[in-house]
Amino acid sequence: MLENENSHRLKTFYNTLVDQSIEPTDAYYYPFLEKSLSDPIAELTSRISFSISESVNLFSGQSGCGKSTELKRLKQNLQQQDCEVFLLDMREYINLNTPVEISDFLISIMTALSDEIEQRYKQNPIKRGYLERLNDFLQQDVNLDSMGVKVAVGDIKASLKTDPTFKQRLQDSLQGHTAKIVTDAHVFAQEMVSFIRQETGDADKKVVLLIDSVEQIRGVGAENAEKVHKSVANLFSSHSEGLKIPMLHIVYTIPPYLTALAPGVGRQLGGAMACTLPSIHVQNKDNSIDPDGLDIMRTLIDKRYPQWQQFFTVDQLNLLATSSGGDLRDFFRLIQAALVKTANQMPIPDLVIEHAQNHLRREMMPIANDDKQWLRKIEDNKKANLDSIEKLPDLARLFDHKLVLNYRNGDDWYGVHPLLKDEIKE
Repeated sequence: MLENENSHRLKTFYNTLVDQSIEPTDAYYYPFLEKSLSDPIAELTSRISFSISESVNLFSGQSGCGKSTELKRLKQNLQQQDCEVFLLDMREYINLNTPVEISDFLISIMTALSDEIEQRYKQNPIKRGYLERLNDFLQQDVNLDSMGVKVAVGDIKASLKTDPTFKQRLQDSLQGHTAKIVTDAHVFAQEMVSFIRQETGDADKKVVLLIDSVEQIRGVGAENAEKVHKSVANLFSSHSEGLKIPMLHIVYTIPPYLTALAPGVGRQLGGAMACTLPSIHVQNKDNSIDPDGLDIMRTLIDKRYPQWQQFFTVDQLNLLATSSGGDLRDFFRLIQAALVKTANQMPIPDLVIEHAQNHLRREMMPIANDDKQWLRKIEDNKKANLDSIEKLPDLARLFDHKLVLNYRNGDDWYGVHPLLKDEIKE
């Protein structure tokens, strides 16, 4: 009977840590950022509130740090200021493992916006939707048939996401037509803003697009990854005019490796500097433990499973928190791994904690010798140490695989994942 009860508790605790974004009204949500002096969501809220006609903002952070959840808080904040807000998850519209260009990027955004407006207002706001007009242009002006691209209007959205060959051919066929695609997307967006203002009876209604999951665009394999990362860098550094959409207030999520370019990118996109959601500050630059960060991590677990001390001691949970480097996703995964490995032994033995750490460490191994040298430099001076812009794809890989984590304590700084520090020693 006791074993069954323990199993039930293990399963319950395990499932409270499922990897998904939550609403700011959820019982699991802990607003620790709102208590800090550097809350990126408060800053983004103020920027959009202060801007009159349109604005562009950049929101950076590593995958798994809680950006999607915090974007929902941003949405709530802006709705409380009577803005019309659309949170667009680009995972539904973009193939995240292939290079992106301004043409297919804007097509995907406008398709997502069209879908959201039709769903929210229960009607097609215009007689001919965005995809219908796009299809006419593609058939009449681009002549896709001659390029070997054949797709029905309703299949464009799905093909862009799931068919890399179609996406590549479309990108090739749109070479030389970028200006037209940008213009049409901007015109369509302005029509949507006008429609919303007419429907709401507010001639000055602010319409906000929160473009989520862009930071997850990454390639598979060294050669493909390099092409994809360069395409993302080119998208934000060379197509600022296309990304500034009249009458809209936009927040683009960007990957942390682009913060090397962010000051220039922000300047080109209207002057706003990138806001960053860092890993939770569980350690200081000198590698000493930050008790305030550990308190945040424990409170996050308290919110999800108040009886966690049935399984872990405070020291054990603190160890898992520091082992995660303050990365929320890794923290939850470490706890889940320990719960799975414990085999109903409660309290959980220290050996199980060690096995969970080793399991996560193996996911980041092996580390090439040149990467070890770079990681040692990062660990020594807490900077990215990007020798040249050509090395940007390599820096992106270190961020994507969580070998390097982004922190903020006054200034932004970088640290090697705690579970790898012994591995990179000479």
